Amino acid sequence: MGYPESFHEIARSINNWGRWGDDDEIGTINLITPDVVRHAATLVRTGKTFALGLPLSQAEGIQTGIIPGRVNPLRTMVALNSGMTGDPTDFATSDDVVTMGLQAGTHWDGLGHATYDGRLYNGFGADSITVEGATRCGIHKITSLISRGVLLDVARAKGLDVLEPDYFVRDTDLDAAAEMGEVEIRPGDIVLVRTGQMRHIVGPEPRDLWKYALNTPGVTPSVARWNHRHDVAAMATDTLTFETFPAEDPAMLLPVHLLHLVEMGLTQGQNWNLEALAADCAEDGVYEFLLDATPQPFTNAVGSMVNPIAVK
Repeated sequence: MGYPESFHEIARSINNWGRWGDDDEIGTINLITPDVVRHAATLVRTGKTFALGLPLSQAEGIQTGIIPGRVNPLRTMVALNSGMTGDPTDFATSDDVVTMGLQAGTHWDGLGHATYDGRLYNGFGADSITVEGATRCGIHKITSLISRGVLLDVARAKGLDVLEPDYFVRDTDLDAAAEMGEVEIRPGDIVLVRTGQMRHIVGPEPRDLWKYALNTPGVTPSVARWNHRHDVAAMATDTLTFETFPAEDPAMLLPVHLLHLVEMGLTQGQNWNLEALAADCAEDGVYEFLLDATPQPFTNAVGSMVNPIAVK
């Protein structure tokens, strides 16, 4: 069926192919320059830290089976106080192994995660994604991801704990949240968008995984234009799908994924627990911080689990 002309118009206006060279495989991460990192380091004032990752647990995992293969972490012991000499007074060891989807919990989508029209970011062919993984734009190409983080609390800016299901987060919502937080978006920023959706699984109410997973608020294609205009390096949200699903225009399947990952080369994150950070930002009025969100270096992977750390 293809995408409507309105989608392609946005795609043309934000396309970054060739901006950092024909062989570039990290896209907007290039915007995080040494100067950007040096400035981010000056934002540490109190030493308070906030871990934004969900537990890696089979019992507390967020996968429902909707997406085939995204299994919750399955951790198994492979050694239990195992002696190496036969003498019980000598050294013994315990060890474990994990099987999981690399995008099963708090994660980054790498640039190899999405393709359309037979291509991925920077014009590389979709056939560069093989059974060996992403031979182009693998997540391991991002060797570090540390920058100024900015929280845009869209829910709180609207006076809500959680946005309504299917709420379409537009560029104007991000502007309103930035105004509330008195922050200016700068090139190289990592922008975190809070909808409050995470409260369905980590909040005061009983855990409701299906309420978290289905009919969620999320960003719309206008946000891709906003990210391009502000030269945002990466964006993450507290939802399962990042964008609304179905999309604002039901004729388009996951259009923001394509605009960000394929056209812009913008790495995007999902399932980030922003609740404690948001509460602290509301208390002290400071919505910027140092953020270390470096992905795990899984070679040729199209995504990676991450436990982002915000430092204020």
